[in-house]
Amino acid sequence: MKNHLLLSLSLVFALVLSSCKDMGPLDPSLFKCSPNPLEVKAGKVNATITGTFPVKYFAKRATVTVTPVLKFNGTEVKGTPVVFQGEKVVGNDKSISYKAGGSYSMNATFNYVPEMAVSELYLEFSVQTKKKTYTIPSVKVADGIIATSELVSKNFLGSTENGPVIIADKFQRVIQELQEADIKFLIQQSQLRKSETKSGDILALTKKIVEANNAENKEVSNFEIAGYASPDGELELNTNLAEKRQKVTTDFINKELKKVKSSVTVDSKFTAEDWDGFQKLMESSNIQDKQVILRVLSMYTDPEQREREIKNLSVAFKGIADEILPQLRRSRLKLTVDVTGKSDVDILNLAQNDASKLSLEELLYAATLTENLAEKASIYQKATVNYSSCPRAFNNLGVVQYQQGNLAEASKNFNKALELKSTNADVNYNAGILSLANNNVSKAEEQFGKAAGTSGNLKNALGTVYIINGEYPKAKTSFGSTATNNAALVQILSTDYNGARNTLSMVSKPDALTSYLGAVIGARTNDRETVYSSLRSAVRLDRSYATKALKDIEFAKFFTDETFISIVK
Repeated sequence: MKNHLLLSLSLVFALVLSSCKDMGPLDPSLFKCSPNPLEVKAGKVNATITGTFPVKYFAKRATVTVTPVLKFNGTEVKGTPVVFQGEKVVGNDKSISYKAGGSYSMNATFNYVPEMAVSELYLEFSVQTKKKTYTIPSVKVADGIIATSELVSKNFLGSTENGPVIIADKFQRVIQELQEADIKFLIQQSQLRKSETKSGDILALTKKIVEANNAENKEVSNFEIAGYASPDGELELNTNLAEKRQKVTTDFINKELKKVKSSVTVDSKFTAEDWDGFQKLMESSNIQDKQVILRVLSMYTDPEQREREIKNLSVAFKGIADEILPQLRRSRLKLTVDVTGKSDVDILNLAQNDASKLSLEELLYAATLTENLAEKASIYQKATVNYSSCPRAFNNLGVVQYQQGNLAEASKNFNKALELKSTNADVNYNAGILSLANNNVSKAEEQFGKAAGTSGNLKNALGTVYIINGEYPKAKTSFGSTATNNAALVQILSTDYNGARNTLSMVSKPDALTSYLGAVIGARTNDRETVYSSLRSAVRLDRSYATKALKDIEFAKFFTDETFISIVK
């Protein structure tokens, strides 16, 4: 009986001891983290951690809070904790059996900052029972963060291919001035009438020729005379009339040219029946049955058939005979004079010293005559003052300010250009580029959506937005065959290393980042020589990449490599 009592007391004592015993350290082999090392995507570090509580481990009356903690540079950032409970705890958290143990999965998310590149992810455990609260030693589940996606270029400063675009001027060195005049004839006649040859239009045309003869910057480039007959009557008669009208007019003009001592050559021709002129006059007339007559013109091509059908409309034909046909019995004179504008030297000089003497197009053109950004900005600034309603002036000033690194002023001028013309594709593209540089990605995306038809590299811009948002398939589609650092970057992030190599080889103006991306490809494909050569190039072009490489997990297996160290030290 006594032995039986002692046995019972021993069991109770053992039970009490087991219930009071703290839960001990957990073996790191019980945990897995994906990915490991961690990776940045869309500015976030996401991890999925699976863990196991072993059999006969989880106290029946305990509650365990598991918290993911990212530790870096003496700093800790805690993720969202997950709570587990023993099988005898009343609650809504996941229950873990003491006897069978249990597995679990949890997610952790952290907002990335560059200091996190060298970091470690731990799980911390806090245990609470009715009598006490204590901690279980933390367990490391991941080492370091791959931040290659953060190499995306948001600022295209210095890039003429991918940066904001100048809206071109419409300056023409040679402008053509056109002077026209008609000499009218009576029905079925080809005699010149004094009232016609001395008309104001003929005198103005002659004066234009004299001006061209006397001006250094003007020259007659073409003088054409065309004789016409109205499309009524027989074709043979009309042909003879049109030819005679052309001849008498040409003879008259040649005499006038001799009087003013001009050596201009006259080109002449004739048109027997002026159906084109008839149609234009008819379209602008108020003649009854106008639409019916225009349909007749479209239905029939034979001149005689057309004339018969129109004459059948007796009421309408009277209006045609009175209003339309007399205007077609004519010779038409067309004079083209080439006017040569100011020289580049004169334009640039005026832009710098007296911009008020330049037209808008001359002033915008003047800015293209210098490579000095300060001079360009000064000229465009004058254009915004002298032509304050022109969105191109404000846009182009903003582009130069962007190139100077003055993003605040560039933003003001892009906004002003949008106020003047909100639908302009180039201005929306430029504003989007600036929003990207200011890390306002959602605004950039909105502005790029209004930039269809821009002369800027919209594919690269949209692809960049997609990389930032972590939408890599969309980014690859957007870039297409565009050869930029960002296009190669998304190929690397999508493990298309051959594609990335080809893209980098076609970048028109390779820079330090181009070389650094090549080194990343080399590291990922175990190509040591490419790592060395590309990294040397990157460091030579930009020393900051040496410091970056020393902390970049992409090169973790090279951290003790002597050649690697010699390149980045």
